[in-house]
Amino acid sequence: MVQTIIDSHSHLWLKQDTAWNGMPVKTLKNGRSFFLTEEVQMLPPFMIDGRNTAEVFLSNMDYAQVGAAVVVQEFIDGLQNDYLEEVKCKYSDRFFVFGMCDYFTPGFLDDAKLLAARGFKGIAVPGHRLITDKKRVRLNSPEMMDMFHFMEDNGMILSVCIAENNIQTDEMKEVIQECPNLKIAIGHFGMVTTPGWEDQIKLALHNNVMIESGGITWLYNSEFYPFKGAVRSIRKAIDMVGADKLMWGSDYPRTITAITYKMSYDFVCKTDELTDVEKSLFLGENARKFYGFDHLPVLPYVKNMSE
Repeated sequence: MVQTIIDSHSHLWLKQDTAWNGMPVKTLKNGRSFFLTEEVQMLPPFMIDGRNTAEVFLSNMDYAQVGAAVVVQEFIDGLQNDYLEEVKCKYSDRFFVFGMCDYFTPGFLDDAKLLAARGFKGIAVPGHRLITDKKRVRLNSPEMMDMFHFMEDNGMILSVCIAENNIQTDEMKEVIQECPNLKIAIGHFGMVTTPGWEDQIKLALHNNVMIESGGITWLYNSEFYPFKGAVRSIRKAIDMVGADKLMWGSDYPRTITAITYKMSYDFVCKTDELTDVEKSLFLGENARKFYGFDHLPVLPYVKNMSE
């Protein structure tokens, strides 16, 4: 039985009011947002005010018996540093939060140093969003490399998602080689349903690199629960880099418009294609060690009214 469950990829925000690639992202009502070119169900419809708060997430976590969560950031949600600093201070035992900079604006290295001074232990770089119609910021650009060296020197963790089809894989390889002591978590399971995803997974053959599965149920949404294709890909990744290099992530809250929060991991618990040891490492133990979680709560199972 899995003893510790930790979510290695989630998001929190109070309001979406931003733009990416020249297109808007705006909170509407009933869990919906205007996303780039269309109205979408960004949150479950019962989150009517559009506020994706730590308290609502904690309620989901407690119900699903998830002890802790890692909160990353994304350009499509806007900078959430101020809110996540509050979350970090209020719920330090349950959340590891990442800061984020505006990497399209030169001088972000100074912003990264300020985030470190504010107590952020990690910085998120949504690398796939650094490629737009009008501009591309490379992961191995001089200021990016300066930021990564600063993070390495100060014991910070890098959360990074990189583009599909190996568009940024070589850039990421250079970062890993230049900063061998920088702890790196690569998200979205290498964009697992796209060509060349295995090359992203193989980056975890480096000692300082881990892979997390945030968004894997979104990537396998067409096959839906119990996500047998996702399980086969997890099995393949374990065979490539080892079970100690992979971490589960939900990509909460966007993924729970289609499934419940618990469903985003219990398909792993129920499969026969992974051993109990592999499940325990993937669902929590690896993340506990990587992020330094300690003194996690014991969350009892609460019977559903429908049972």
